Amino acid sequence: MSTMTLLTLISVIGAAALFIALAIFLTLIVRELEAIGGSEIKNYGTRASFLSRIRLGVRAIEVQTGGLAPAVTQLNGGLTAVRDGLGVIDSNLGKLITAVTQQTGGAR
Repeated sequence: MSTMTLLTLISVIGAAALFIALAIFLTLIVRELEAIGGSEIKNYGTRASFLSRIRLGVRAIEVQTGGLAPAVTQLNGGLTAVRDGLGVIDSNLGKLITAVTQQTGGAR
């Protein structure tokens, strides 16, 4: 058997092993998703899907946090103004310290 034939055979076996592993794991994933997406019997025999409950909860979170974006934008504008004001205060305090130091002749 030549080297090329051996390498081809090993590649085919490796590809087959990859596809078999992929099929096994996809089957396991589908089994878990079916368990999550299953349904339970609620009041009076009606069924409720677990996935629909999750979707409903995620939608409720989305609706409740929907107003945050404009408020955060407005808050960022206010905090930017505060930052700029603090920069001016810092500059003025630096000038004040320099003036007081010069006035007292540098003695402490």
